[in-house]
Amino acid sequence: MAITLSASDVPSPPLSARLSPPQVWGIVLLAPYLLVFLAFVVYPVCYGLWLARHPASYVALYHDPIFARAAVNTLIFLVIGINIKMLIALFLSGFFAQQRPWIRWLSVIFILPWAVPSIPTILSVRFMLNPEWGVVNQLIFKFTGDDGPNWLNDPAVALAMAIGVHIWKSLPFWTLILLTGRLAISHDLYEASDVDGANWWQKFRYITWPSMQTLYITCTLLSMIWTLGDFNSVYLLTGGGPADLTHVLSTLGIRYLRLDQLSLAMASIVCAMPFVLPLVYYMMKRLSR
Repeated sequence: MAITLSASDVPSPPLSARLSPPQVWGIVLLAPYLLVFLAFVVYPVCYGLWLARHPASYVALYHDPIFARAAVNTLIFLVIGINIKMLIALFLSGFFAQQRPWIRWLSVIFILPWAVPSIPTILSVRFMLNPEWGVVNQLIFKFTGDDGPNWLNDPAVALAMAIGVHIWKSLPFWTLILLTGRLAISHDLYEASDVDGANWWQKFRYITWPSMQTLYITCTLLSMIWTLGDFNSVYLLTGGGPADLTHVLSTLGIRYLRLDQLSLAMASIVCAMPFVLPLVYYMMKRLSR
């Protein structure tokens, strides 16, 4: 008597038999990355959101004047710092695109602020601005005979210094990115414009800018996302002072941690998400075109 078996009764082969050797190696090599990603990205983010789940934390932030000042400082940092940085990077990319030997040596020196770690470079700037023994005030006293100001004691000046340090530190990177965009433009277009008698502004307006517009906007959006998380420029230079008036959202959490207010620290970080998520969405939408 014949016995018929349905497809569901037939035992399936083991997983190792269904995968090819390249697929097995792919899983083996991918597993450590997934474990690190889950342990150091997914878990901290989920834990931070869980700590910031209480509505009372956001009510306390709303009534804290330091939080409102930090939000305003963040907007100032983004609007002024990023636009100045990207505009300077755009024009410096044209300068470094020139084919001259001494420009190559100058580019090596120019890229040093970005290549050197943030802690020693920003702390060196802070020491230079020290009102008692900083080199800046010593030079002022040497040439004028007057004592220099306390540079970091004024909130507006201190925030401006932090923005300047951020521009100085990250400008070489964005200049290098925009330089690659300039070098990708065909020289035939510029040669044709020379034949037509175009000046440098017409070349920039009708050739350079249309060719680099997408790259420039994408770099600006990415720079805004990274600047929202820029902790070093403010905290290492001013520490949020004076009187906690130069904090930005990326450094405000440290203030609450020092006050043993963990839920407020996490809530202040979550409040930065309305700034970040639209930027990420718009950038990914542009890149997917």
